[in-house]
Amino acid sequence: MTALDLHKELNTSSSVSDDLAARVRDAGVEYLYYQVVTLSGRVLAKVVPAKHLLRNLEKGVNFHRTAICDLQASREGGLFGGGAQAAEFTAMPDADTFNVLPWDRSVGAFFCRLYEPEHIHEIGGSPLATDPRGLLYRAHEQFIEDTGLRLKTGCEPEMSWLGDKLEVHVRPGASPAYHLGNLELMRPIFKRVMEYASALGLDMIEGDYEDPGQLELNWMFDSCEKTADRLITYRLICRQVANEFGVRASFMPKPTTGAMGNGCHHNFSLWRGDQNVLAEPGRRELHLTETGRHALGGVLAHAPGSMLVMASTVNSYKRYWDAGLFAPNRLNWGMDNKTCTVRLSANGRLEYKIPDASVNPYLSHTLLLAAMRDGLEKRLDPGVPDNSDSVPRGEEKRTRLPLTLGEAVEAFDRDEVVRNAMPKAMADLYRDLKADEWARFCSVVTEWEKNMYTEYLP
Repeated sequence: MTALDLHKELNTSSSVSDDLAARVRDAGVEYLYYQVVTLSGRVLAKVVPAKHLLRNLEKGVNFHRTAICDLQASREGGLFGGGAQAAEFTAMPDADTFNVLPWDRSVGAFFCRLYEPEHIHEIGGSPLATDPRGLLYRAHEQFIEDTGLRLKTGCEPEMSWLGDKLEVHVRPGASPAYHLGNLELMRPIFKRVMEYASALGLDMIEGDYEDPGQLELNWMFDSCEKTADRLITYRLICRQVANEFGVRASFMPKPTTGAMGNGCHHNFSLWRGDQNVLAEPGRRELHLTETGRHALGGVLAHAPGSMLVMASTVNSYKRYWDAGLFAPNRLNWGMDNKTCTVRLSANGRLEYKIPDASVNPYLSHTLLLAAMRDGLEKRLDPGVPDNSDSVPRGEEKRTRLPLTLGEAVEAFDRDEVVRNAMPKAMADLYRDLKADEWARFCSVVTEWEKNMYTEYLP
């Protein structure tokens, strides 16, 4: 049986299909979204009347192959991912991801995993090599089988809310962070977001106002694939709430010069059963176990090669150039040092600060798994913790991270562990998409250049 056959068998078992059909019927759902997450982290969907549920549980829905990279054309005009003549792929709903949209209870939604269509010789029914969501699910299953460890994570999705009535005034040299008045300004928005998030299975725990227009709302950590699904769901919620209030919700990594960027720090831990192996039971002082040190060593060793995923846009790198705003720009770790690439923020929890708000969480977690596996297997040493804020003299070149998308492409090309964490077809396609994005940026004349050079000479 192929992977697609197994998925069909699971979906059409009476225990799954009968229960799901009852849930759809009892909820009054009339339409269903079959959702696909692309390489960029965008969500595509087809809508099907709910009366066809049983048919779609068995047959899924089909998309053009280039949808996985947003039907993006290259600078030369050709479609990435196979071109106009490429075969479609089959999107199969994961029944356990069914949810009813709280803003319109006549609509339900699934996340899908993607497969080669059955009719393709030799590879028909196999997992689609360029499916980021399916990749993470498979990678985590393999990691658990090989190491006995489960990766649990929680993300911190900072984002910007933009609108005339959301502007705040900040005293020069001060910050609007944590101010109750600013949080009150956002009260209708954060209440609606939390209401919808709770209805869609996110266990909301805390939130705060950070920089002008910037809100961070967090939910409880969980197994990494569930965290990834919930981050994608959270972004959809924010878009809906923005539409309802007539404002804009932006996950742009660096929307304004001189202000905080929008990060998406990944807080992670490794578990063997009920034990967090990053911490020793009963030991209170801030510490990291030997297993934790090796896992961290892998994360740091492969951070430069992972930047193409963790900071995936041209705009991402503005976070690292704008000094003094807590974004890392060199390779280090520290004990509760908020300027480091990774910080030990609490016993049993490491915070990876490179990922930004545009990250594809399925790819970022897949690369985290690969980096930690390499660190555990090679017993990599992360070195001593760094408690300084400045770059030591003479170490800038040796320890710095890529500072442009172009440098990140080169670092990705050099890191075999990172590239091999993806199927070759995905690694090549993702790399080509990002190289094209960098080339497009390099060919555009910006307003900054016009201001600097239009009337500079003679």
